[in-house]
This record gives sequence, structure tokens and C-alpha cells, in this order.
Amino acid sequence: MEIAIELASEWDIRRLGHSEVPDIVTLMEDVVSRLPSQDLFAVDDAAYLYAHVEEHGEIYGAYLNGTLAAYTVLAFPGPGEGNLGRELGVPEQELAYVAVLDATIVHESVRGRGLQRYFHDLRERRAVERGFRYLYSTVHPENRASIRNLEAKGFTLECTRPMYGGKPRHCYVKRIVEHAGVRRLS
Repeated sequence: MEIAIELASEWDIRRLGHSEVPDIVTLMEDVVSRLPSQDLFAVDDAAYLYAHVEEHGEIYGAYLNGTLAAYTVLAFPGPGEGNLGRELGVPEQELAYVAVLDATIVHESVRGRGLQRYFHDLRERRAVERGFRYLYSTVHPENRASIRNLEAKGFTLECTRPMYGGKPRHCYVKRIVEHAGVRRLS
């Protein structure tokens, strides 16, 4: 799968590591502080982010003029009890093949430039490369931009329920299927 969205050359997109976690937290807290409702985003703590820069996922950042302006998380929940796939019908033996398009934060000064769509493509490509079979994502029912982007990428709404301390969330799913040894997204 190729990344379909092209970004201007002014962007530096790269995988982030432990040393960038403080910048991720700063950006997240800054952007969330101006949201019209705190229910729109489930804030992650630094421990979650440190765990997801390596063993439990991948985090990518978009830098503009040397400053982190956006980031996104691809999570690998494993077969543990926090795996949403279990609730949505993924067979127990397949839970290790679930990846989650988790948090994406884009600073409002750079919204509308295709970063969220770019991040969707990047995370899907990485999930395919790593052999995952299911992709999930959760989104607040009033987050129209994220819903539009998920649906445009072929995700389907499976359920709506309280999550993250009682915040309402739509749960979206996309199945990666194999045909003659070649994986594709459906």
C-alpha cells in the first residue's frame, strides 16, 4: 500500500522515540486545553506514550520548521484484556493481529493540510507491513473530521459506547484480508 496523500516538502515526518515524549505531551496538553469539550480527546499519560514508542506501538510526528506540530499513534494491544477486538468479535487466536489507529493530535495552526489523512495512510501501511489483520479506531461522535477521514479510508462503524472514563466513542473497524499471499485492506 502506498501513501496516497502527499505533503509539502516543508514537513519532516518521522518516527518518534523516547526523547520526543516530553514534546508529545506538551503538544497534546496544549491542543486539548483549547478543545470545546474535554470529552473530545482521551488524554494519554507519559507512561502510555513511552510504552508506545517501541514495544506497544509506533508514534510518528510531523515537524514544521523544527517544531512538533502533529503526532499520531499506531498501537499494538496484543492479546490482553485491553484489546477492543475481543468485544467486536475477533476470535481469541487472532487478537495478536489487531492494531489500533490510536490518538492523533494536529495543532490548530496546521489543520486542513492533510496531516490526519497522511497519518491514516502511514499507520495502515505500517500495520500491513507488520502483518496485522484488523484495524480499529475510536472517535468521539461529534468529531466530524475524524469520522469523515475514517469512513473515507474504508472503516465501518461497529458500535457506540462509553470508553475512557465514560466518554462516548464510536468504534470503527477495518479488516485486512489476504489474497494469494498478498495483504490488502478491505
